Amino acid sequence: MTAATRPSAGADEGRSTLTPVEGQAASSPAGDTGSAETRRSARSGVAGLLGAATSGLFGFVLAVVITRSYGPAGAGAFFAAIGVVTVATAICTLGAETGLMWALPRRSAGVRGDAARVLPVALIPPLVTGLLVAGAGVLAADALAPRLLGGSGASGGALLTVTFAAVPVVVTMTLLLAALRCVRPIRAYVGVQFLLLPIARPALVGAAALAGGGLLAGMTGWLVPAALALLACLILVAGPLGLGRGATLRPRRADWSTFWRFALPRAASAAIDAGSMWVGVLLTSVLAGPADAGVFGAVGRYVLAGQLAMQGLRVAVSPQLSRLLGRGERAAAAAVHRQLTTWGLVLSWPVYLLLAVFALAFLQLFGPEFTAGVPAMTVLGLAMLVNTGVGNVQSLLLMGGRSGLHLVATVAGLTVTVSLGLWLIPRYGATGAAVAWAAGIATENLTAAGFARSVVREPLFDAAMVRAAAATIAGVGLAAGVGVLVGGRGLPGLAVALAVLLTGCVGMLTLPRVRAGIRGTMRQIRGGDNAATAAEPTSASTRGR
Repeated sequence: MTAATRPSAGADEGRSTLTPVEGQAASSPAGDTGSAETRRSARSGVAGLLGAATSGLFGFVLAVVITRSYGPAGAGAFFAAIGVVTVATAICTLGAETGLMWALPRRSAGVRGDAARVLPVALIPPLVTGLLVAGAGVLAADALAPRLLGGSGASGGALLTVTFAAVPVVVTMTLLLAALRCVRPIRAYVGVQFLLLPIARPALVGAAALAGGGLLAGMTGWLVPAALALLACLILVAGPLGLGRGATLRPRRADWSTFWRFALPRAASAAIDAGSMWVGVLLTSVLAGPADAGVFGAVGRYVLAGQLAMQGLRVAVSPQLSRLLGRGERAAAAAVHRQLTTWGLVLSWPVYLLLAVFALAFLQLFGPEFTAGVPAMTVLGLAMLVNTGVGNVQSLLLMGGRSGLHLVATVAGLTVTVSLGLWLIPRYGATGAAVAWAAGIATENLTAAGFARSVVREPLFDAAMVRAAAATIAGVGLAAGVGVLVGGRGLPGLAVALAVLLTGCVGMLTLPRVRAGIRGTMRQIRGGDNAATAAEPTSASTRGR
């Protein structure tokens, strides 16, 4: 049995979370509940998408700053250092960030609530683990640097020392960000995760490069915003949880067992999720050299930027999915998933199709040395169609309490990635790394989609999604074909394709059916429907999300 089919789980987590309004929503017809929940998810989803768009833009700016400032070998070392802190942080959090996202929506906040009791349970083990990893990494930095950061030169040891020393800070920031998403409106999370971090990093890294600083100064500029984000999260989380105003922080024994029974299976899968690209960077650095690692890292930045739309949707609705699945409202959860998957598909597939066709144009923006990554970009662009096409099935598994099944899917993907990488990278460099990662992406997502369907027991795909996918492929394919015929696969062809796409989008706005669909979506976003208001929870546990 899962949390999706065990309403008592919500009561165990926090007995005061349900109010009469919520009880009415829970007993309403499935269609009304699903409609109300999709309206709510639309409002949260738009906020997440806007934040993700900003983050993606500045993430691209950061990649340009790094590649232009340090060249292929230096960029490879820089990306490898980012990979070290990313993978180390994902390991040290022990799955607690997802645990917070799952547990807090099922508890009551405020001074008299029980939500604050989760913080010590979630923070102490990861922080201790982070301190141990940081200490071991600092001691071993000089020995590890020649293998992991081959393009860093004499500063490799110091660069790796700073990277490992920052792990406890980044771990704490990651956990507080998860708590922030659950206890504040989504705009607070967007402000820190999608604005503060991505805007500050290219600014500080660029300032360090302009001042003549080397890789060590640049990496310091990348790490400093994490400390600022940690302080911002701590201030924002304290009020809703009643910290400093009498809320109890002493957990009960059952709090530990309940939380970590869910979180520990997520620990390994979280490390795999966060480190999927960076494992490829590190393998490429070791097996093919820093230059190939720099090319693969640059390609990966584009791939991750395209994924931000799905990330924005996921963080927007994960607490909502936890609440719905915790109450056994599987039909409403599936309706939310289908709507947001359609949105993510329409927004992400054009990006990945253009990346696949015009890889040369995109990589030319980093410099001529990076155009060797064209085959890798094409392979990964096509593979990400699978990732975004199945939607956030991982969130359905995790918010339904099935972290074990999610672990099985991620381990399957990692096994494929590493096995193929060890075989292909020494011979094919960045292209081999891309093929290995693409196979791992497809394996993990298709496995997770099968598990999610068996757990939710509701359709996760519908005819609207199929129509959206077909229309997206046809429209983008036509524009890309015109661009290639007129200007080739370089920047001129990309400019033509974008112009054709823009013209087509403007033309579609003249169609009555399209305008009606946009008006309906805007009504969802504005929340102008009484049913949506009636279905909104008003308890302390969910107010303000």
